[in-house]
Order: sequence, then C-alpha cells, then structure tokens
Amino acid sequence: MADSSMILVGAIVVVTMAFFVWGKVRIDIVALCSMVLLFVLNLITPEDVLFGIANEATVTIASMFILSAGLAKTGLVEWAARKLDSLAGKTELRLMLVISLTAALLSAFIINAAIVAIFIPVAMVLSKSRKIAPSRILIPLSFASQFGGVCTLVGSSTNLIVNSIAVNRGMEPFGFFEFLPLGLAMVGAGIVYLAAVGHWLLPVRKGEAEQIDKYRLVDYLMELQVTDKSPLIGQSWEKSKVEDETKVELANMLRGTRAVSRPTNTHIQDKDILLLHGNIEQIMEMQGKYGLKLLKDAKVRDSELSSHNMKLSEVLIPPESNLIGRTLHEADIFRRHKLNILAIQRRGRTLRDRLANIKIRENDTILLQGHKDDIAHIMNSPNVIVTNELTDLYLRKDRAFIALAVLLVVVFLTAFNVLPVMLAAILGAVAIVVTQCLTIEEAYKAIDWKIIFLLVGVLPMGLALEESGATLWLATNVLHPLAGHGPIVLLATFYLVTALLTEAMSNNASAAILAPLAFTTAASLNLDPRPLLVAITFAASTSFATPIGYKTNTMIYSPGGYKFTDFTKVGVPLNLIFWGLSVLIIPLVWPL
Repeated sequence: MADSSMILVGAIVVVTMAFFVWGKVRIDIVALCSMVLLFVLNLITPEDVLFGIANEATVTIASMFILSAGLAKTGLVEWAARKLDSLAGKTELRLMLVISLTAALLSAFIINAAIVAIFIPVAMVLSKSRKIAPSRILIPLSFASQFGGVCTLVGSSTNLIVNSIAVNRGMEPFGFFEFLPLGLAMVGAGIVYLAAVGHWLLPVRKGEAEQIDKYRLVDYLMELQVTDKSPLIGQSWEKSKVEDETKVELANMLRGTRAVSRPTNTHIQDKDILLLHGNIEQIMEMQGKYGLKLLKDAKVRDSELSSHNMKLSEVLIPPESNLIGRTLHEADIFRRHKLNILAIQRRGRTLRDRLANIKIRENDTILLQGHKDDIAHIMNSPNVIVTNELTDLYLRKDRAFIALAVLLVVVFLTAFNVLPVMLAAILGAVAIVVTQCLTIEEAYKAIDWKIIFLLVGVLPMGLALEESGATLWLATNVLHPLAGHGPIVLLATFYLVTALLTEAMSNNASAAILAPLAFTTAASLNLDPRPLLVAITFAASTSFATPIGYKTNTMIYSPGGYKFTDFTKVGVPLNLIFWGLSVLIIPLVWPL
C-alpha cells in the first residue's frame, strides 16, 4: 500500500515530467523548483539537496564542457572539419559517410553538441557546392554524433550520470571503453541504415535553395516602385524616418536592374524599386501616402535581397550565446551592424510578426540581410553561428596541439584506471585554462549551465523516489510481473521506456529518474543491475524520433528546413534497430 510520502513524490515527479514534455518552461527551472518543493515538503533532507551539486557526474560534465571548448576554440576541430572537402568526393553518399564517420569519431571524446555546432556550416557549404540539399546531410550528422557519444564513458553526459549513480550505490564504475562493443555495433548499424535506407527516407527540401521560401516570406516582402509624385525622392530611407513611422523596413533598393550598395543611405530617385519588409496592411497603406506603386506580378527571390554588396545570411543561436533571453530589440549585435532581421525559425515554425519583441531562445535560427561588410563582422562572434558560409579558419597551432595532448592524457588516465574519470576531467579542464587554450572567462562560458542546474534539481528527485519507497513499489507491482517472462523482457522494457521518455523530454532527466529504479528492481530480483543501466544509458543517449529529444536534433532542425515528421520517418526505424541490437548484445557483454 502506497503511503502519503510515496504518493506526494510520485505526483511531483509526474508533474515535473509533464512540464519537461510541455517545453514552455526551461527544464532547469522546472527541475530546481521540483527539488525545492521536495525539500519544503520534507521529502528529502538537506544532504539530499546537495547531492546534485556535489555529484561526480555534475562536476565531470562541467569539466568536459571546458575540455571540449578548449579543442574547439583553438581551431583544431574546425581544422579537421575543413579537411573533409577533399575526402568527401562529389556524391551525396560519400559526403554523408565522410561527415557522419568523422562526427561519430570526434563525438566519442568531445561533447557532441560542440561537434555539431562546428559541423553545421561545414555541412551546409559542402552540400551547396555539390548541389545537394542540406536536409540530406544534417540528420545523419546529428544521428552520427549520438552514435559516437555512446562509444566511451565521456562521450555523452548521460553516460556520466548513470556511471555516477552506479558508483554512489557501491557498484564498480564503468570503464572508459566499456561501452565500446555495443557502441561500435550501433555506429556500424546506424551508418549502414543511413546509407542504405536513408536515401529513401531523408527529405529533400526543394525550397532550401531559396531562403524566401524556407522562411515563407513571400507574403511579408513586397516590391513598390517610386512614382514621380513621391515625397521620398531626394531623401534617403534613413533620413526620411518612414521606418520609425510605419515599422516597415527597406530590405533592398533596385535602380534599373541593379541593387544599390547601401540602400538605406542612398538618395531615392523616380522609378527606383523599393523591396519592403513588414506588415502587409501597413505596406499597402504606404502607396498613397508616399507615392509608391505596387508591382503586382513581381516574385521576390533571394537574389533581390542579395547583391554584390548586400547579403542574405542565416544564423543559429548556440547554447552558450549571450543573446538567449533577450528580445531582438535588446540584441544590439544586429542593430550595431545595421542588419535587417527578416524572420526567425523556432522548431520549424516561422515567426515574422512583431519581431522586435520576440525573446531569443537557444537553437533559434534568424534570417538576416545586410551589407557584406556588416555580415562579416558577426561571423566570428561566439553568440551566433552563420550556417550558410564558413568563417575564416583561425588555428592556434601551438595551443591546438596542447589541447589535443590534454585530451589524450585524460583518456589515458581514465582508460588505465590511473585516476577516476572525475579527477581526470578536472585535471584536464584546469590544464586547458593554465595552458591558455581558454581564458577563465571562456571556460565559465563554455559550461552549459542549463544542463548543470538540471542535474542539480533532478538527481535529488531520484533519491526521493528511492527514500519514499516509490521505486520499490514500482519494481514490485509493475516490473516483477515482467521479470516472470525472463530478464531479457525486463531489459527490453527498461530500454523502451527510457527511449520513449527521452523522445519527449530531457535525456539526462530520463536517465536520472530511471537509473535508481533499475537498481531497486535488480536488487529485488537478485539480478546484476549493470545490464539494465547499460540499456538506460544507450536508450537515453540515442534519440532519433523527434527533434526535441536530443540537443543535436534541435540544433539542425531549422538549418535543415525540416518538418517534425522528418525525424519520425527516419528516426523510428533506427530506434527500433538499436532496441533490437541492445537486447541482443547487452546480455552477451554484460550477463544478466
């Protein structure tokens, strides 16, 4: 019979998971609020509250963020990515294989979100030069980074969380390469699947070549010609103050058949064509007041927003961007460089109205238009990633080799059990800063604090489930009957439940909640918990069926022009393949 504390803990966990799935509130805020509620209701102790902060996984993951940033900031990872052009050949299959295999290899040792952030513009440019739709390459990039992440203990934050939970319960820690047999099987199966079946399932977005179509801007951009009665003749757009009055932006100006160099600063002449961006009703009202004539049969294309001097660029907001949480009006990087913001895409949905008041979120993509010199100024900003062209490569050779050496030392110390993974990771992070591969400010900024505070909040939740008896109740009343059909069925169930939860909410939260349940279930059935923990680790680290289950999927969502269902179509069969592989291989490597 469930007591009141068990019911309360269960209710809080269910509501927390519902908020995770809803996605309207930041998951770290939800996790912290849940932890505070558990403490206020006396369901966890002060020591339990500190469990997430002082946990080995939290410290190790923070250190690995710094180590990964050191390799990225020195230019080493980008240098490796740029070398792919000569290896990728001319065909779509070869390009996909080269990018996927490289991403998988690097993701075994470096946080995969950092790999994908660097590879997105590389994949976009290499695809464009070969006349291949980026949508054919970016899903394989994201998926491969997840394959690679399950090959080593440090390849994914989920691996470290499950390892930490295991160590805290007295189990032998996982070895650095202990996941490698199953990891390599998944890499092989995943690459073969993408090469053989992906050709039929990966989408081709016909509109990707035209940003106008991708962002559905055709109804928000109109061409109007200046008549001889226009009061704008002889004035520049900037001096006329029309934009302040109407909130309509001048995207470009055509004189004859050519675009002018600086549209907003050029004096307007009779018969000039103004490409205006804004509210359609407002633009229509401008005709009579400003002596403009609508060109009804005109079809606006990317080429009219770009010219020799004017450019159209798409930027992705990375997780560490300072712009997150600010409105576009507050984001002075765009105002300072006089860039027009034409639209935003968020999880495949295009936002075009009242852009100035929209708060920027992680993984938003923003379509910008401006002078080529102004675009160039933002290309090396850490706050945005320009997806449709490559920045200048800045390889700090001396520091790059140091960063690589530090990574190899961390791998050696952990693989040969010289130091626990946490101490080796801390040593590596300190070495990255001491050797000036990163400044201390860059090191702090490199840490994804959203994940850190998610762990601070969610790890005590796992303790609450155990201490209240909720995990024992679930094990006895729900999982014991399944065990009657054999431990393989139990293993398959843990993998499936973890995979389903991960597709709907945070992979780290799924692992942190289910790992304690696996321990309790294994203990009550006198089974080794290790195989169940491996199943949870792999299921939580490989999320393919939705764009929201894993960070790398969300990162490529808008740049690839994907629909939600694209991930489902390509990802569900792959999830089923990995489920079958895990159920087959885990008992052979980690006997139940």
